[in-house]
Amino acid sequence: MVFNKGILHIDCQSETDRICDFIVKQISLMKRDGAVIGISGGVDSALCSALCVKALGKSKVLGLILPEKESNSVSEKYAVKHAKNIGVDTVTDDITRTLEGFGTYERRDKAIREVFPEYNDQYKSKLTLPPDLLAKDAFNFFTLKIKDSQGNMKTARLNYKTSRNILSAANTKQITRMMYLNYYAEKNNYIVCGTTNRSEYIQGFFVKYGDGGVDVEPIAHLYKTQVYQMSDFLAVIPEIRNRAPSPDTFSLEVTDEEMHFRIPFDVLDLLLYAWERKLEPSVVGAAMDLTEAQVKRAFRDITSKYNATNYLRLPPQNMASSGR
Repeated sequence: MVFNKGILHIDCQSETDRICDFIVKQISLMKRDGAVIGISGGVDSALCSALCVKALGKSKVLGLILPEKESNSVSEKYAVKHAKNIGVDTVTDDITRTLEGFGTYERRDKAIREVFPEYNDQYKSKLTLPPDLLAKDAFNFFTLKIKDSQGNMKTARLNYKTSRNILSAANTKQITRMMYLNYYAEKNNYIVCGTTNRSEYIQGFFVKYGDGGVDVEPIAHLYKTQVYQMSDFLAVIPEIRNRAPSPDTFSLEVTDEEMHFRIPFDVLDLLLYAWERKLEPSVVGAAMDLTEAQVKRAFRDITSKYNATNYLRLPPQNMASSGR
């Protein structure tokens, strides 16, 4: 097929049937009775939970809602509404105390105070990458943004060490959620269903033993724009479908595009598709109304992120699997 802007369009009914067959087969192979899934209030988890219900029936799907004190307040609201819409039972566990026990907030705030000594629990914060990669080239350096209780904002570019300190603390939120998911999965003899899509998987936008520490990934072959196609088809509630994708791990709201991807998904997904198939930048640019330089810049960024996060996609290594 000739590369074009409509190349990611899918037959949603056929795809639904195919994914449901996959889920049923994996449940059988693992000798489990159902599926646990974290329902975050975002589109990926909404789609995956709806697919699990289609595949297994609502009585064999348990939704976990796992807020913490810095979660966006609408996340839990949308998660509850979606769960009621698809008819699944849910358990809501606030994970704030668990995170406090580990020192998630304390460790992160200590790193932030190395940049902004005045930072305290009256502030909110987030990390972002330089915006609009297609308009202007820039390295993937993180900027820390903090806002005080009066709405005053400060920003600072971070060095590698400080950004890693902040990110490693933030990632414990995903790892903690996975601990809860595995608890309920073992308790019910269920699998843990993942929610990572292909756009995230290729560029490493997941935590290996957090949202990546699951038993099945039913949408890891679907680009984000295809996730939206499927969500429209399965009638995911409009509040979720219209919400900007966000990791929801920072006290200041930050979108996936701001924090990691730097390109809107409707453009990014086509570029990812072309990059995976090693299409010529000139051909891609002509089809997408982009310059060859813009496509090359995007391909370079995708390659960089793919290489830097390759360890996330590898299973645990051992002497037997390495042939030694």
